[in-house]
Amino acid sequence: MSKLWMSLVGLSLALAPAIASAQEHAAAAGGGEGFMKYFAIAIGAGLAIGLSAIGGGLGQGKAVASALEGIARNPGAAGKIVTPMIIGLAMIESLVIYGLVVALILVFKIV
Repeated sequence: MSKLWMSLVGLSLALAPAIASAQEHAAAAGGGEGFMKYFAIAIGAGLAIGLSAIGGGLGQGKAVASALEGIARNPGAAGKIVTPMIIGLAMIESLVIYGLVVALILVFKIV
């Protein structure tokens, strides 16, 4: 139950700036008629970067842990393990960068 609670608190903290930004821009746009549009865009941008960063962090942690475990078991194979690990980390990071690009595109729709 503690992990669920921490996840909900983290999600609410991550989405708070997006909601505030949506309210600010909706008020500047002339009322509440466009609020839901800005709100949905802001939530989408927050989820895009948040979920991609969480997934990328978990994936990179698992990849590095597995590589270090393999090197610890067989130090002679370190050269054969490190190169594919670095390539894998770069591919994982590229997915996080795609999430950032999507979030930026959505944020620039609000502005």
